[in-house]
Amino acid sequence: MNKTYNYQLPQLPERTVKPREKGMTMVMDKGLSLRQAEDFLSMTDQYVDIIKLGFGTSIVSPNLKEKIALYKEAGIPVYFGGTLFEAFLVRDRLDDYLKYLDKYDIQHVEVSDGSIEISQDEKCEYITRLSKNYTVLSEVGSKDAEKIIPPYKWIAMMKAELEAGAWKVIAEARESGTVGIFRKSGEVRSGLVEEILTQIPQEKILWEAPQKVQQLWFIKLYGSNVSLGNIAPNEVIPLETLRIGLRGDTFDFFL
Repeated sequence: MNKTYNYQLPQLPERTVKPREKGMTMVMDKGLSLRQAEDFLSMTDQYVDIIKLGFGTSIVSPNLKEKIALYKEAGIPVYFGGTLFEAFLVRDRLDDYLKYLDKYDIQHVEVSDGSIEISQDEKCEYITRLSKNYTVLSEVGSKDAEKIIPPYKWIAMMKAELEAGAWKVIAEARESGTVGIFRKSGEVRSGLVEEILTQIPQEKILWEAPQKVQQLWFIKLYGSNVSLGNIAPNEVIPLETLRIGLRGDTFDFFL
């Protein structure tokens, strides 16, 4: 039973509690104001495990230091989207990026190559270097819908990046949920996901799943405590009900 619920309804699935290693919810903040962030936390802080300030939004967002402090006061780690890491890297400004992280007291960092071309060895070198001082989330997969990566390569990349020092690997889907582990239509590449899980522990993967139908697919197949990411702030409470059978889509799944 989750003691934070307003009523202890029987036959609800057991949810992991914070700090979670599985069953995590990663939220993408694409530009919430301070007031919106406060309102968001007042409803969802117990269900949110980590917040990504999407793509390069941190560069142009006002009151950034104050908002990060707000999230950290709620006990929720913050990191900048991998696209920002890539934007610094492609300009040969990695040291400046590390100074930027330290300026805002960011302890989690995403390493990705969804928009730029770097070798797997080079990516793993960045992961190893950064993991000495930061908690690294490594994103696997391309943002290019035309680039189809075979399952054996997904598995090899995930294994290598975890061995290099990544805390979690993120399965790419973008905010749209139409690339990477999903087809252009948003349909899950189910064979790919199933093959990945024959080799990579589920608790090491954050599946980007911004669409409800995608969240539903993962929950029905892998249960309430599958880790999901790129969740919109206003979808956190609906996702939690989906996880525990209090929404029509999963109503009879846990009975």
